[in-house]
Amino acid sequence: MITCTNCETAQFLQITQSRVYFEDGEMINEISETYECTLCGATGKYIYDDDSDEETVTGEVEHTTERPKYA
Repeated sequence: MITCTNCETAQFLQITQSRVYFEDGEMINEISETYECTLCGATGKYIYDDDSDEETVTGEVEHTTERPKYA
């Protein structure tokens, strides 16, 4: 789950830009999403690269597998 690091919740996150890249027209190669928190104005970006099986998170958002502090 992607959460706002300032508000510690995903409740107010909004995807402002989303891109899916296909290398061969069938398999997803990369997913890129830009987020903005409508509560505090924080922004961040999440990128998943299938080739290297790597996730990158930048800005004031984080990727977590735990339940957010505030739901």
